Amino acid sequence: MIPVEYFLILSALLFFIGVFGFVTRRDLVAMLISVELVLNSVDLNFAVFNRMLFPGQLEGFFFTLFSIGVSAAETAVALAIIINVYRNYHSDKVNSIENMKF
Repeated sequence: MIPVEYFLILSALLFFIGVFGFVTRRDLVAMLISVELVLNSVDLNFAVFNRMLFPGQLEGFFFTLFSIGVSAAETAVALAIIINVYRNYHSDKVNSIENMKF
């Protein structure tokens, strides 16, 4: 059996890689991937803490599945926005959409 600490270390690494990628990248798709890494680290924490604190119950796993569903919907909407930005500005960089007007 794998110790719980390894899962928490993996989750922390995923979180910090996602935050670093979001802060340093200027590409919209790379930023979306970084946000997904952060959300996956949160999902891993939900599952680990459920297993650690309430071993016989499944509330953390159901919450993880719900979070994965919300992440999939968020990704679909974000990709639609990125495609629309690319069609209008012919670039997927953040700098190209800074001058958007209402």
